[in-house]
Amino acid sequence: MCPRYVHTLSATTRLILVRHGESQVTVDRVIGGPRTCSGLSDLGRLQAAALKARFDQAPIEVDHLWASTMPRAIETAEIIAPALGDLAVQIDGDLEEHRPGEADGLPFAEFGDVYEHFDFADQPFRPMAPGAESLAGFHQRAGAAIHQLLEKTAGSTSLVACHGGVVDVAMRSLLSIGLRPTFDLHTLNTSLTEFKRDAGSKRWTLVRYNDSAHLSGLPRATNL
Repeated sequence: MCPRYVHTLSATTRLILVRHGESQVTVDRVIGGPRTCSGLSDLGRLQAAALKARFDQAPIEVDHLWASTMPRAIETAEIIAPALGDLAVQIDGDLEEHRPGEADGLPFAEFGDVYEHFDFADQPFRPMAPGAESLAGFHQRAGAAIHQLLEKTAGSTSLVACHGGVVDVAMRSLLSIGLRPTFDLHTLNTSLTEFKRDAGSKRWTLVRYNDSAHLSGLPRATNL
């Protein structure tokens, strides 16, 4: 292992969230749940490679590398792992995106014909489809997963390849904002969001959100 990755346990707990690269289901315009997700698009792999190159040029110290069970998150983690000292990718299924139930694989354009459109914020306990999670259920599951991860990795740095919804949950949970604040987040693919908490403190600090400097020169999305 390269010497720059050998370090003592820090008193500060750090959480770095990376939204996965652009997914193929996004390009195909379908709802990509556990049954349908097929990993990254070609652009998504370029985005993840750009993040790896950024870490190669400006190394960061990471103790644990995590991903959800979704192929798009795992593939993102595997692409950047060599720049993090070849850390093994640890998988946590509770870090998955909002689970769509029977809507998994449904084209975006057909969702309204099959299931009624509704405002998640106004109806946080309503599942989007049969077998799906409600917004409140998703926040409970993902929020608990984030806090459990932080409890078992206290005093160290964890990088998690996850999803825009999980980043949203982390923002609202760690900063005690609540389920229905008056703002929305638009987290970019492979952007970095980082939190830290010093030993003995009960308060989390947002270090950065949506840091996507490494994407300069790449299109924002396929077909744009």
